[in-house]
This record gives sequence, C-alpha cells and structure tokens, in this order.
Amino acid sequence: MTTEQDANKAIVARFNQQFIAGGDMDLFHRTIAPGFINHTPHPGQSDGPDGVAYFFNHVLRPAFPDLTVTIHDQVAEDDRVVTRKTYRGTHHAGFLGIPATGRTVTFGVIDIIRLREGRYLEHWAVADMAGLRAQLQAI
Repeated sequence: MTTEQDANKAIVARFNQQFIAGGDMDLFHRTIAPGFINHTPHPGQSDGPDGVAYFFNHVLRPAFPDLTVTIHDQVAEDDRVVTRKTYRGTHHAGFLGIPATGRTVTFGVIDIIRLREGRYLEHWAVADMAGLRAQLQAI
C-alpha cells in the first residue's frame, strides 16, 4: 500500500468522524472537491455536495442527534477507499416517515470514495435501510 492510499484512508476516517458524526461543515467544504458526484443519493436529494450536506444536516443527524460511526474495515486501491462501517444513534425525530421512537438503532453502510489530491470526487454506498426500518418499526 502506498503512502497516498494510507492518507486517503485517514481522510475518509476523519470525514466519517468529524462530518458525518460531528457535523463539521468546515471539514466538509475542505474535503469535497468541486464537481463531486454522489452516485447513490438519498431519495429526493441532489447528487452533488449540497445533497450530501442536506441529508446529514437536515435528515439523518436531526433524527439521530447522538449519531456515531464505527469503522470496521477500510481497503484502499488506486484512488478509491472502501469502508465498512456501522452507524448507531437514538431515534429522536421522524425518519423514513416513522415518528421518533426513542430506540437506539444500528445499521451498516459500505461505501466507496474516489479521491484526488485528498478530496472526495465520487461516492457510492450501500446502506442497510431495510434493517434500520425494521428496528424502528419493531413492536
């Protein structure tokens, strides 16, 4: 593995902790490249940086204000970093059309980030939204 690949893994890890979990918009703007494309935007969101920022700032973190991200694995090859992670949070506001339940839930995400010069160019993700919905709807 090259030093660049190690650096890219560290950038992705920092983005997960400081922006996704922590809401650091300064880090977000420093990390997302002009022309960034999210190939798997949340329904109703744009595929650009504004869609990503909106989803985390106005959809996910408001619903799960204590959101944490645990990274289990990272694999880097060429200009891409694949991360397997778990989100955990307590459901305090509506999400997926489900009113707040007060339940603490977890759901897995695997994403691929393509970087250039330390900045995100492209993103693809698979998130276990069905598993999350099942936890929120459990009786």
